[in-house]
Amino acid sequence: MEKDLMELQTLIEVHFESRKKEEEELIHLKERIEKRRSERAEQQRIRSEREKERQKRLEEERARKEEEEAKRRAEDDAKKKKTLTSLHFGGYMQKLVKKRSGKRQTEREKKKKILSERRRSLDIENLSQEKLKEKAKELWEWMYQLEAEKFELQYQFTRQKYEVCLGHNRATEQQSHRQNS
Repeated sequence: MEKDLMELQTLIEVHFESRKKEEEELIHLKERIEKRRSERAEQQRIRSEREKERQKRLEEERARKEEEEAKRRAEDDAKKKKTLTSLHFGGYMQKLVKKRSGKRQTEREKKKKILSERRRSLDIENLSQEKLKEKAKELWEWMYQLEAEKFELQYQFTRQKYEVCLGHNRATEQQSHRQNS
């Protein structure tokens, strides 16, 4: 009987120890769950702050673009008004500007003028297949002509460059002969 009592006591002690360990594990698990919950809440708070900042930046960018667009429109309107008023002054103002600048054109203006003269519109929307073939042939011939002109101009340029170098060399030779004499 004592043996049974001892066994029963050891079983009870083992049971209480295992229960104590389980309770400690349960407490530890609850602490981990609470810690994870607080971490998630912090992450959610940070995420929402970032989203608010992103929305704020987008709103500021949108407002800035709208402001720039409004400013650009105002400038365009001012230019149009200025153009319209200058049309009324027309002759006088244009003559004044022409006198100042003379008839000299900048290289960019010359290039724009030449390109606008050479540029052809490509109206092929409602053309039949035969007309498209004719248009393609016409464009090819035009491109061929432009390439030929380009080649000719490049040849002239290299020839002139050669002649300039030749003239420069002759001039330096003559100067060196004069100095030696």
